[in-house]
Amino acid sequence: MATTRITRTAAVVAVGAMSAFGLAACSSADTGNGSGGNTAEGESITIEYMHRLDNGADMATVAEITERWNEEHPDIQVKTTKFDGAATDMILKLETDVKAGNAPCLAQVGYSEAPQLYVKGLLEDVTTEAEKYADNFSGGAYAGMRVGDVVVGLPQDVGPLVYFYNAAEFEALGLDAPANIEELTADSVTAAVAGKYLTAFSPDEATHWLAAQSAAAGDTWFSTEGDEWVVNAEGEGSQTVAAFWQNLLDTNQTLKADRWGEPFTIALNDGSLIGHIGAAWEAGFLLDSLDGTPAEGQWRIAQLPDFGAGAMTGPDGGSGVAVLKGCEYPAEAMEYNNWFNTQIDDLSSQGLVVAAEGTPETSEKMLRQFGDQDVLAELATATANMNPDFPYAPGFSTLAAMNETAAAVVAGDAQVADIFTTAQQTAVKALTDLGLPVAE
Repeated sequence: MATTRITRTAAVVAVGAMSAFGLAACSSADTGNGSGGNTAEGESITIEYMHRLDNGADMATVAEITERWNEEHPDIQVKTTKFDGAATDMILKLETDVKAGNAPCLAQVGYSEAPQLYVKGLLEDVTTEAEKYADNFSGGAYAGMRVGDVVVGLPQDVGPLVYFYNAAEFEALGLDAPANIEELTADSVTAAVAGKYLTAFSPDEATHWLAAQSAAAGDTWFSTEGDEWVVNAEGEGSQTVAAFWQNLLDTNQTLKADRWGEPFTIALNDGSLIGHIGAAWEAGFLLDSLDGTPAEGQWRIAQLPDFGAGAMTGPDGGSGVAVLKGCEYPAEAMEYNNWFNTQIDDLSSQGLVVAAEGTPETSEKMLRQFGDQDVLAELATATANMNPDFPYAPGFSTLAAMNETAAAVVAGDAQVADIFTTAQQTAVKALTDLGLPVAE
């Protein structure tokens, strides 16, 4: 369907809501598009980067990666700080630090969090600097750091939807990886006869998971007309997604289980669940419980079946590195931001599906679990195929209400289409509550 890219006007409208949060003057230095902050010749500066990435064994840690940068850039030193709490707690800390004028220059933020952080006056507009590096990242990932035409940082990792499947079980049933949802629907009938499921419907993941499927079907949920936001969570793509899942639920041909609940893992381990539409980042741990079992090495990854828009997938999770309001050296911060997020082998060792162009080397663990498949090459293809016109809007976090409706669907008290109605109504209310005009 035709979509309208969010204009700079919408971003200006969003900024107008800052006064509602008392954050209109939350920085000690407003450097606009990142054109200021250059150091004088011979001077050294220090930039701080706060993140939530792991420091586990066999990983290249953020500190280790950054040490190389510091050795190569004596005039732009970077100090890294790991935040050990939840993502929501880190956001609260950043808000407090921005108000106090002592926030780091750079911070890891989720794509769906970035628009509201910008509306609240916590992020810089670094569009001019970001455009220098845009070609280093996939279009869909780069769009994740946009708020309207404003860019607030650079992407780091992504979660394009892909299809996981047990190749041995598929072969035994005479099936191939489904190329589209019509094939997946037909194959689900064959699998059900054998007591197998090719998919799982997971209410606890409905928000991002179903939104990503709408994106894969070609929808854009948030755009603008003039000065108003337009919300379209019940478009043709969403209708396609709803009909697909409603059929599988009505015929009991999909596993009904929360993604992070025990029944999902039990079905995976006992071999009744042999297919799964999931985020690319699940590749790092989805099959851990099958290690040492006869199913080890049987699974593969394929591109998401076509939901009607061709070779396109949607974003389910991921994060970028944003420049916080008051950063004194935005140009230098973005230079490091680009460098760090293009260290694809190092970031891949963290278990991330990197947003930068290029294909890192697949780990020994993934090769073992996925039968020597070049998993990261497959995920790189999915990253390149993400819908480039599926930005989030301020207040997206409130769409968690979709999960409640999805639970009602499983209980038989609602229809799948009702989940998208919940998304539509909740998104409109969220934008309105933020003081942003929404088109009728």
